[in-house]
Amino acid sequence: MNASTYKAAGVDLDAYQQSMQRLPELIRRTHSAQKGKVLDLPGGFAGLFRLFGDGKRWNDPVLVSGTDGVGTKIKVAQLAGRYDTIGIDLVAMCVNDCLCLGAQPLFFLDYLAFARDEPDMVEALVKGVSDGCLQAGAALIGGETAVMPGLYQPGDFDMAGFCVGIVERGNLIDGSKIQPGDVILGIPSSGFHSNGYSLIRKIVFEQAGMKIDDEIPCSSPPSQAGGRGGSVGDVLLTPTRIYVDVVSTLMNSRHAASITGIAHITGGGLQENIDRLLPDGCRAVIDDSTWAAPPEFQWLQQLGDVDSDEMSRVFNMGIGLTLIVRGEAVDSICDLLCHEPVQIGRVDG
Repeated sequence: MNASTYKAAGVDLDAYQQSMQRLPELIRRTHSAQKGKVLDLPGGFAGLFRLFGDGKRWNDPVLVSGTDGVGTKIKVAQLAGRYDTIGIDLVAMCVNDCLCLGAQPLFFLDYLAFARDEPDMVEALVKGVSDGCLQAGAALIGGETAVMPGLYQPGDFDMAGFCVGIVERGNLIDGSKIQPGDVILGIPSSGFHSNGYSLIRKIVFEQAGMKIDDEIPCSSPPSQAGGRGGSVGDVLLTPTRIYVDVVSTLMNSRHAASITGIAHITGGGLQENIDRLLPDGCRAVIDDSTWAAPPEFQWLQQLGDVDSDEMSRVFNMGIGLTLIVRGEAVDSICDLLCHEPVQIGRVDG
């Protein structure tokens, strides 16, 4: 009988070491956004972050944390064999939630799990996380790569992320100051983001029988594909937008006190994600005639014959973040954000 080895059981330690050797530069490149705050730790058993290393004075700082994954969008990445963008989605799903409290992202950690270690795939996934952290201004300070044969099938993987941010307690945006008369502004999404992919995959691949490289008659977001029609993979793997630029601009402006609520529009759509913020006695009234759903949403709805109410409940429909603001500040905020926001509703009593 041959001697038992870890490799024979499905875990190749040599491949694992090869993966780990490729990652340090992808991690270090994110530390510039938090210069001087990430401390080197020989051995790498944990990540170190110096909270007050920049000399900034805080009166009552609050740490804000969030964790999330990317759902079954992973299956689309597998079909396409593209692994270098879904890490951006991972960062976005965590960071955008923290932004809803008015927080500035500080650092990020990731968790990757596989059936077997594939160094090229690991490197591509971590590059995406690194790219997302650069967009978010967060330092990637650690993570975990787990090889678990038997739990995952060959080619399968999963990922989760963890973000920590900071906000002055007096500037915390928790929805408690929302009142009737406030206006709801919508900030555009970059597409489907990372929600509803179980329905998307059922419609596109099972019902319609489309392939990942099939061309579809809709426009991808200009920032991703020059505004031209793309393949199924191009459109479905468009990364989730990270809204740090929007929120940081507002929080560092004279309009910060006029922001009474921020909602990241994920599963549940606009209504459910906004409603969770509202104090008793307030209700959100959304006017969906104020913006047009982007072409990819219209294409999917027609392809799958999906009811409009179901679309609005599952998908962001082109609005990835909402700001609830005092009515008198609407025009100034829209000017500050280069007229990107769309006035999509109001808060009633």
